[in-house]
Amino acid sequence: MFSLFKKKYFTLLIVAMVTFVSGCSLPGLGGSSANTIKIGALGTSESTTMAYIIKQLIEHETDYSADIIGNMGSSIVQHQAQIQGEVDITSTRYTGTDLPGTLKMDPVTDPVKALEIVQTEFDKQFDQKWLEPYGFANSYAFTVTSELAEQENLETISDIKSVAPDLNLGVDNAWLNREGDGYNGFIDTYGFEFGNAYPMQIGLVYKAVESGDMDVVLAYTTDGRIKSYDLVNLEDDKNFFPPYDASPVANQEVLDRFPEIEGLLNKLAGTIDNEKMIEMNYAADVDMKEPAVVATEFLEEHNYFQD
Repeated sequence: MFSLFKKKYFTLLIVAMVTFVSGCSLPGLGGSSANTIKIGALGTSESTTMAYIIKQLIEHETDYSADIIGNMGSSIVQHQAQIQGEVDITSTRYTGTDLPGTLKMDPVTDPVKALEIVQTEFDKQFDQKWLEPYGFANSYAFTVTSELAEQENLETISDIKSVAPDLNLGVDNAWLNREGDGYNGFIDTYGFEFGNAYPMQIGLVYKAVESGDMDVVLAYTTDGRIKSYDLVNLEDDKNFFPPYDASPVANQEVLDRFPEIEGLLNKLAGTIDNEKMIEMNYAADVDMKEPAVVATEFLEEHNYFQD
């Protein structure tokens, strides 16, 4: 009797282990049907909203379904997932990030040239199509409170130089050690550094500068929280930051397999300027709307859902 019990227990244990292993995969990775398109998004509201716009367009205009794989930590993570076929489309790739990052090339200040390079190289090296930009460029900007800007008469980044040794800088982790357009490159270009530079999650920098924990932060130009916290972006008067025009990038294999998709993605080209992206980010980050809702509102507003 005891032996029979052990045998049944062992069999159940094996079944449970097989079930567990077969079900183990990263969120959104695996388990998709042959007619499901996987869309990768960064952890920002901007990237997630654009992923939902693509998803809803695909599901409205075709018989395919789309899954979103969100909270991807960086462009490098996105790129590796796409190379490995874990995602088919990444919702937001930025020229100024992928030139020095993925392609290991020097930053380019001309946005037309930057776009030409990434489109050519992604096709040649990775068999991926870097599509035409959405219309907004989410660049970096050194950001201060309006109070500090008025007090120190700050309008450009160069204006900070005389007071920089007394200021604390809060920046996202990736930028602090990045080659090219990172902190070391900034010091070389502008000729000064801050008293202290603290690595932070990008989502925390706005509250940190608004509360006085940081004096200057490196923010995103399309982030709606700049307006919410009454912050001021300082002009990059030495044109240090490269263009960061945003586009979707698709594996050529998925465009060949689902020929309607490229046309749908092209419908978004040039349709979202910085002002509109700030508005959508504000809705998600300040008004706390779900990115899926923000995406639906955008598509309805621009009559994408009309048959």
